Amino acid sequence: MIELLSRWFIRNRENTGDPAVRLAYGRLCGLVGIGLNLLLFGGKLFAGTVSGSVAVTADAFNNLSDAGSSVVTLLGFQLAGKKPDPQHPFGHGRIEYISGLVVSGLILLMGVELGKSSVEKILHPEAVDFSLLAMGILVASIAVKLYMYLYNRRIGRRISSAAMEATATDSLSDAIATTAVLAAMLVGRFTDLMIDGWVGLVVACFILFSGYQAAKETLGPLLGQPPEQELVERIQQMVLSHPPICGIHDLVVHDYGPGRMMVSLHAEVPAHGDILELHDVIDTAEMELKRTLHCDAVIHMDPIITDDAQIVQLRRRVAELVRQVDSGMTIHDFRVVPGPSHTNLIFDAVLPFGEHITEAEAARQIRERVRQMDGGEYYAVVTVENPYV
Repeated sequence: MIELLSRWFIRNRENTGDPAVRLAYGRLCGLVGIGLNLLLFGGKLFAGTVSGSVAVTADAFNNLSDAGSSVVTLLGFQLAGKKPDPQHPFGHGRIEYISGLVVSGLILLMGVELGKSSVEKILHPEAVDFSLLAMGILVASIAVKLYMYLYNRRIGRRISSAAMEATATDSLSDAIATTAVLAAMLVGRFTDLMIDGWVGLVVACFILFSGYQAAKETLGPLLGQPPEQELVERIQQMVLSHPPICGIHDLVVHDYGPGRMMVSLHAEVPAHGDILELHDVIDTAEMELKRTLHCDAVIHMDPIITDDAQIVQLRRRVAELVRQVDSGMTIHDFRVVPGPSHTNLIFDAVLPFGEHITEAEAARQIRERVRQMDGGEYYAVVTVENPYV
């Protein structure tokens, strides 16, 4: 159904990098989600009232909270699509993350309230009336929720939306929870066990877990997180495809909401090259990043010596020594400064996050290893830093 509707209402729907296309997908999925969840709420509330099942009623209000969540998500997509203005020069894209956080809070609140009702039913159990109508409604609900999981996951991946992928996870949790409610109704029908309250508590736990997952997905980009490795590799390939650029480092990606990025990096170029020609190459790389990734790109030009065999060999030797300290370390901005008594090797080293040594310890070990080269001829003037990506 979503694919058919997208063909009817979304122009140029394959161009998911276009913010207008992302907004159209967000609107479409949000409206469909609201409609389906309201239908499920009405059907389950009727089934819960007829059967007297607190678990079914709890599941109904879970769908109502999902409808409210879809409203907030839809509003978030709408506001996030607003153009930049003087007060918000980088646009309003992060509103999509904020709306996801609001949705998470609503889900958690609903989970707490339904948990209280379930505990009350556990303390004061009542028999649940079996109803073929109620059972049919629950089976239909499971099928609908599985469908919502599939289309939210597919569209969320297509437009790179963490909010929609979180909605997909929530739909899958709902399908599992409803299955548990159905199982409780069948157990009550064929045995004397009254587990309705316990199943309602399980449903509440699923709701709370869904809220936690949704909050986790939206807090990451709000607080700041590294870009996906696929994006990093794509940026590297695009920049390095412009000779004579021979290396990049200090890549920083600022996320101002889906489809709104600012990218900055340092590009290594031959020091003996023509400065005007190199500047033109850098400009071309920046324009390609903007055109392809819909981002604002700023590239700093770092000249390195590539036509001196001795310096090139020294750089390779030092890079190998640095990898002996930590296999994930790299170096950049390598310079050789000869002196009357020794030669300074000046460079920066990048120590990945989460390694077993500190930056100070890594710098100490690098200095010691360089000092042992060629009878103590070289001194390392090294700055160890953590990566931005």
